[in-house]
Amino acid sequence: MKQTSAGLLEFEPLRELIGRYIGSPMGRACLYAVAPSTNREQIEHALAEAAEAIEYLRTSAKPQPAQRGAAIRISFNGLPDLSQATEKIRIEGASLEPRELFDLIALLDRAADARSILNAVSDRFPLLGARGSAIGDFKPLLAGIEGKILPDGTVADHASVALNRLRRDIERQKRNINESLERFLKTHRDDGTLQEEFITIRNERFVVPVVAGQRRRMQGVIHGASSTGHTLFLEPLETIDLNNELVRLIEEEMREVQRILRELTARLRQSAPEIRAAVDSMGQLDLIFAKGRFAVEFDCTIPHLSPDGQRRLELKNARHPLLSQVLKRRGGQVVPFSLELGADCRTLLISGPNTGGKTVTLKTVGLLALMAQAALPVPCESAELPVFEQVLADIGDAQSIQESLSTFSAHIARLREMAFDVTPESLVLLDEIGSATDPEEGGALGVALVDHFRAAGAFTLASTHLLALKIYGANTPTVLNASMGYDEESLAPTYQLQTGLPGKSAGLDIAARLGMPDSIMRRARASLSTREADIARMLTDLHRRLDETAARERELQAERERMQQEEIARKADYEKREAARIREVREKSEELIARFDEHSRETIQRLTETSERRKAEDLAQRKISRVKREFREQVEAELTNPASGDAPGLHPKAPALKLEEGTRVRVRGIRDVARVRRLLSNDKVEIEAGFLKMQVNFDDIEEVVPESAAPKPKLAANVKFNQGPQLNPVFQEINVIGERSEQALDRVDQFLDQAVLATASRVRIVHGHGMGILKRAIGEYLTSSPHVARFYQASANEGGAGATIVELRD
Repeated sequence: MKQTSAGLLEFEPLRELIGRYIGSPMGRACLYAVAPSTNREQIEHALAEAAEAIEYLRTSAKPQPAQRGAAIRISFNGLPDLSQATEKIRIEGASLEPRELFDLIALLDRAADARSILNAVSDRFPLLGARGSAIGDFKPLLAGIEGKILPDGTVADHASVALNRLRRDIERQKRNINESLERFLKTHRDDGTLQEEFITIRNERFVVPVVAGQRRRMQGVIHGASSTGHTLFLEPLETIDLNNELVRLIEEEMREVQRILRELTARLRQSAPEIRAAVDSMGQLDLIFAKGRFAVEFDCTIPHLSPDGQRRLELKNARHPLLSQVLKRRGGQVVPFSLELGADCRTLLISGPNTGGKTVTLKTVGLLALMAQAALPVPCESAELPVFEQVLADIGDAQSIQESLSTFSAHIARLREMAFDVTPESLVLLDEIGSATDPEEGGALGVALVDHFRAAGAFTLASTHLLALKIYGANTPTVLNASMGYDEESLAPTYQLQTGLPGKSAGLDIAARLGMPDSIMRRARASLSTREADIARMLTDLHRRLDETAARERELQAERERMQQEEIARKADYEKREAARIREVREKSEELIARFDEHSRETIQRLTETSERRKAEDLAQRKISRVKREFREQVEAELTNPASGDAPGLHPKAPALKLEEGTRVRVRGIRDVARVRRLLSNDKVEIEAGFLKMQVNFDDIEEVVPESAAPKPKLAANVKFNQGPQLNPVFQEINVIGERSEQALDRVDQFLDQAVLATASRVRIVHGHGMGILKRAIGEYLTSSPHVARFYQASANEGGAGATIVELRD
């Protein structure tokens, strides 16, 4: 990012805030490298890792050990700074100190734990799993060196056979020296030569304290004196050889220790790249989980980066993280704000009372933009921001005595730079633009600057008290006015951002609230011009109406939700009653069928057992079965008819029909028995009914008619054939005015059959106006008729609404 205005927007204090969640020096180094970027791919990848860390922490807050792949907390606290150690192992011949080795081994051990933990949950957290996979498998390496360095920074005795032997020899030699010196002390205990009766060490040699005046009475080497000079530390002659041997053994021990350290360092050097990668991965993981802990504690979300072609700045319930931290300590809470800017409106002018939160709003938007492009979670309910090329801010008083800059001059200098640097991909933040000079001239300059940034296509947020800018915002379609809330009764700001209207400054009200004397306030209000007072009253009235409108909207929303709940309850009650009604109808129908079946059996049993009557019985039984089947189908059809208001999903599935070419069938809407000509794809069947050939849906076939059900009659010699229906193939009509619906529909059905057989293409049905009952019944029938291609109301010269034109299928 070219310019970030990080100092004005307090990005460094934010970094320190996040640093509280860092547990290791490596993680802190990674945090110091965090900065806003314009690389969309890198930002989105880092944000996705932070999102997984947030979810990981939330799932591990209540661990469930029995659950497979349960998240386990990973701690980075207490990890040492190993930057020098990782550099030292790369130098051939160099050896690490024991403490450095112990710390490095401990880090590799914890890195191996992190690797196994993250690999276990890689199916749920793939990006964290990839971070874990970047840590090498150090188990073989650790198996050879682990335990050879003790926590106190010393090499363990079992680090080598030679070291173990040397340390046993040293301990034995120390015992021999102690025994020799104890004999010396026992010998001279009563001759007045000993200052005190104990053994000590001087210059890495065991000695005893003697009186300075008795030096000549004893043979040995003096290794120093006390601070008073009254005591000399004597190495008796008989222990000199023993001490010399001890010194030799200690030197050999040191040489063996150095050899072991070089050997262990050489082993680590073979895996130096993997160790460096593991240290870096632990630092990155520390940073990622620090982002997650910060997001959980401050209720943050992962921001969405809007596409370049659809740049939007939308924040919902945004809060300043540093202000949230301060108020949290005091037991308070930040008042969040929401705003939305897009392609049609990229400029927001914020006005309102002093101390009302205008500057905090600007800083919050700027800081959240930097946080998003630094791949940090932002304290919002939801956030969508563009990838800004730069953030240009003019906030605060930048006057300088040394550079002879007044407040206004400093603002102008900064605004001049911003005007030259602005691009369409910039975010511009202007605090109290046009202030510190004459209001009229400052307003003119402020309008010109804001319009310059607007014309450049940048997202611009500016705070102001100037009337000229408020009027500019109201009169410019692509500029949005906003105001900070103000309570007229308590004369206190509410810190709520309200878009759509400018706000009043309320400077006099705030001065009165802060204790300005009444006499001064009366003089100030009397000096206020009528124009300014009128504008203040107008803005007050507008805000009052806006509050009333918002309250009405909330009431309407509550009423709408209540009605939706009632509608859901009514629907559930209706479905319950319909289900009960259907169950009752089915039970009654089954009861009627059972009674009918009982009566029919009694009737059949009365028949005699003659062969002819047995045939009659079989025929009656078949007819009874058919009547029962048709009765059940009729009941189910009535229950599942959509017009009856049945709930969806209660319709029974029609029984499967076995069709093949030549099968005789009954088709819905056709009286005569038809014959199947071909089985087509898409569940369609081609049938032949008399001279009529057509394609119908499989569902339109009601029944398969056995060949025996309709035997072909034998023609007598005197049979005569009447001429078929004669219709004009272009147009014909039927008049059913005054008839009952059932009678009219029967006539219309016969009329359409005749029209189809006569190859008519268009007919007219005259049904009259009346109450529209006959017209609706005919319309419902035409909708389901297989003969009808389409139908519509006749034109005025053909009968208008009293007739219907029907176009028949070819």
